[in-house]
Amino acid sequence: MYVNNLGERCWQPKETDDMVATASTYLFEATEKRFFFKNVSILIPENWKENPQYKRPKHENYKHADVIVAPPTLPGRDEPYTKQFTECGEKGEYIHFTPDLLLGKKQNEYGPPGRLFVHEWAHLRWGVFDEYNEDQPFYGAKSKKIEATRCSTGISGRNRVYKCQGGSCLNRACRIDSTTKLYEKDCQFFPEKVQTEKASIMFMQSIDSVVEFCNEKTHNQEAPSLQNIKCNFRSTWEVISNSEDFKNTTPMVTPPPPPVFSLLKISQRIVCLVLDKSGSMASYDRLNRMNQAAKHFLLQTVENGSWVGMVHFDSTATIVNKLIQIISNDERNTLLARLPTYAQGGTSICSGIKYAFQVIRELHSQLDGSEVVLLTDGEDNTASSCIDEVKQSGAIVHFIALGTAADEAVIEMSKITGGSHLYASDKAQNNGLIDAFGALTSGNTDLSQKSLQLESKGLTLNSNPWMNDTVIIDSTVGKDTFFLITWNSLPPSISLWDPSGTIMENFTVDATSKMAYLSIPGTAKVGTWAYNLQAKATPETLTITVTSRAANSSVPPITVNAKMNKDVNSFPSPMIVYAEILQGYVPVLGANVTAFIESQNGHTEVLELLDNGAGADSFKNDGVYSRYFTAYTENGRYSLKVRAHGGTNTARLRLRPPLNRAAYIPGWVVNGEIEANPPRPEIDEDTQTTLEDFSRTASGGAFVVSQVPSLPLPDQYPPSQITDLDATVHEDEIILTWTAPGDDFDVGKVQYYIIRISGSILDLRDSFNDALQVNTTDLSPKEANSKEIFAFKPENISEENATHVFIAIKSIDKSNLTSKVSNIAQVTLFIPQANPDDIDPTPTPDKSHNSGVNISTLILSVIGSVVIVNFILSTTI
Repeated sequence: MYVNNLGERCWQPKETDDMVATASTYLFEATEKRFFFKNVSILIPENWKENPQYKRPKHENYKHADVIVAPPTLPGRDEPYTKQFTECGEKGEYIHFTPDLLLGKKQNEYGPPGRLFVHEWAHLRWGVFDEYNEDQPFYGAKSKKIEATRCSTGISGRNRVYKCQGGSCLNRACRIDSTTKLYEKDCQFFPEKVQTEKASIMFMQSIDSVVEFCNEKTHNQEAPSLQNIKCNFRSTWEVISNSEDFKNTTPMVTPPPPPVFSLLKISQRIVCLVLDKSGSMASYDRLNRMNQAAKHFLLQTVENGSWVGMVHFDSTATIVNKLIQIISNDERNTLLARLPTYAQGGTSICSGIKYAFQVIRELHSQLDGSEVVLLTDGEDNTASSCIDEVKQSGAIVHFIALGTAADEAVIEMSKITGGSHLYASDKAQNNGLIDAFGALTSGNTDLSQKSLQLESKGLTLNSNPWMNDTVIIDSTVGKDTFFLITWNSLPPSISLWDPSGTIMENFTVDATSKMAYLSIPGTAKVGTWAYNLQAKATPETLTITVTSRAANSSVPPITVNAKMNKDVNSFPSPMIVYAEILQGYVPVLGANVTAFIESQNGHTEVLELLDNGAGADSFKNDGVYSRYFTAYTENGRYSLKVRAHGGTNTARLRLRPPLNRAAYIPGWVVNGEIEANPPRPEIDEDTQTTLEDFSRTASGGAFVVSQVPSLPLPDQYPPSQITDLDATVHEDEIILTWTAPGDDFDVGKVQYYIIRISGSILDLRDSFNDALQVNTTDLSPKEANSKEIFAFKPENISEENATHVFIAIKSIDKSNLTSKVSNIAQVTLFIPQANPDDIDPTPTPDKSHNSGVNISTLILSVIGSVVIVNFILSTTI
């Protein structure tokens, strides 16, 4: 767990213990006696007081936490949520709870914390979605009545408008909106406090009787819930029971043991660099490039207070520097002087790792939580011999692979220890090594202390000797700003101007390592910095890297995190690139985001990433930019780098509650009367904060692809599934809108569309080709990611079945490859009836409820405190 000094006063681990213990029992019963929580690791912040119970973490860190406890994403809005941007059935990123939720201060609004946790855990672990929908809280059912979006329909309640102002509350029946033909905007569903229905946890786990997930029998396929939309109308239990967890278990016959809790306290970072100086490092200028990247890591990336040591290896290993604590530039310069100066000999990876362990043990008897940064360019058939030792050590191994022959056994080491796997090709202009080392910031340090990369680019110059461009320094960064220039042959002419036009001088030139660098004192000026680099040799390769830290510890900087959906893949399976842009926990929208995917032989594929909710992108405007990647050129390693740029009046913060969150309960129906909960602070979801210009780059690590055939590749990729099909009725026409897919997933243009309609969701889903086809002669497909609009008049629908029309689309490409059936849109061809229970002839003020609750007094003041929890799910295996 990670909490700062304020959090220590306001929160104690007992709250988490109680929540998880209750959740474990609830989960066990909800999953038919299959799953419970066995081990729970709680990560305590470094600045908390010492306690004999606290142990040093091993592989647990903030980056890999299952649960983060932190202040609300939006002030006053304590919604628990799960960061989830992949597909149905795929694991999410993390759960976000606020301190007030753990302290039990929000039970009326969200239910007991233990039940709440199980709701969010199902999001995280099994990739299911909510069965309510705040954007579509009501729908027209086949019964010709308006129903609340829920699962199951056995959950009873009342649909009412309930508003309070001053000392009185208005309580009246909901009216039907003439446009939507559903209940008006202010209408809410108030559940009965006493129920008998057992499902569903993904609708409203706070109801006492709810102890199950909706299954095939109880699932409401009519409701416009996210579960139906994302999971193709399958129930949550169908998705869970199809998971690998479920397939490998059988029900237990005895009750589960209580969870075992470990309190782990973050301490100072311990890092040992293990650097390859074998003979092959003399090729392709590898030794010098490694030293350039290692110097940048030592000068800028590694945080003050860290302990750093160094080991060199070839066929044997040598300790060149014991652990020293980084307090000033003196320690950094000491380490710089220890970098290898020549390359010779063979490759013994295990020797290097074992000597690193020896270095660390001289400071700490235990290796728990220490980090080994291993760079190698060669294979070593003995590397697998120390995998077990690494696994048992408690240390984290980060692996930087240089060139095409780096050893596969080390990938396994990094994977089992929770380390990073990074890759750099032999093309210096791609700046891969510096990017790789730059990505190795501490997993547990405060965000304000992390080095953020603002720019990373390179060029090979021939006839034109100039490399000119600009770098944006926005107001969220500027501390410890660092400019690094590298070259291959001769030192270039370097000119750098700050936003006011003042030229920056005093670059430190390291001719031996072929690099020059400048640290800007204090906080760098906000604005556009310009640079001109003039090569003095032909050809010449120049690179520039710019990093900085947060300008103010109380203002979170804009960050970019990038990753692929898999670490290992085989052709022809597509991959997905993800880049998430945040300021704190608030998504940044409208940025220009570009991915650079480099193969091990240096071929670079450039992709524009999109946050449009189509193709590979699961949710529109959630700050996660995505795209399919299928342009494989060879077998082997690929690396990912992402560049994000926000221009004035384009990038903005999304001031809207996050998706995939537990339902807020507006109140309960008790003995026929509504007992309202305090209203949530109102948020105008159309209001967005415009950001200033900013730029960021980030490494997304490495991945390995196999079974790629010889080029050119065969066409094996159909158009992507349409996931945002929407339908509305205008007079006698149905108007459809969707985002155009491409010839190959989300690239190019499809040949044509097939649109079919039916009166049955399941018939359309399961027997699409048998449904009634719409005439699309006049529909000409647009380029991928364009907006498509098509209108048609429904025909040949029998009058007795004319309550709903369900519509779906398939796309066909030039090779006659067909997409999956789209999401199913529906229109209602009748005016639904209000529920008789909701009708009341005279709206009457209700003075029996005190609406004068000041919500701000219920918000825990723990600004900046963050807690992290790692959970281990146990099964009956």
